[in-house]
Amino acid sequence: MGKEVELYAKEFSDQGDDYTSIMIKALGDRMAEALAEMLHKKVRDNWGFGLTENLSREDIIKEKYRGVRPAPGYPACPDHTEKGLLWELLDAKEKVVAILTENFAMYPASSVSGFYMQYPDSKYFNLGKIDSDQLIEYAKKKDIPESEMRRWLAPNL
Repeated sequence: MGKEVELYAKEFSDQGDDYTSIMIKALGDRMAEALAEMLHKKVRDNWGFGLTENLSREDIIKEKYRGVRPAPGYPACPDHTEKGLLWELLDAKEKVVAILTENFAMYPASSVSGFYMQYPDSKYFNLGKIDSDQLIEYAKKKDIPESEMRRWLAPNL
């Protein structure tokens, strides 16, 4: 939603009004997610199958639409380092306001990224625990030291 969310929230924080500051950040986050949902709908329309969905808000919340939009750092894509590749492929450093921190968090915080998948049978899922042999292979494929990959995927090991 832009750096303005952070700046506006800071105004209230500087005045000692932490509640309003937190609420502004929360609204910024929700607006970023709503924009991502709207763009997902537009993409589904462009692909030709969103035009006839006629989904209620509840249907959308229950993900009854065709396709998914998983994002790095969420259960189906726990590896935050993939955002670096995404930023590179999209030349995002030059084209968007958001930046990646050294830990691959997006700044401003009320930002989202993800992948749109249109396969009719695609579904969201949680990735199970990653075994040592899988970690070793994944680190090799990404050309990242195993110790670093272990740090990034620690919650899933």
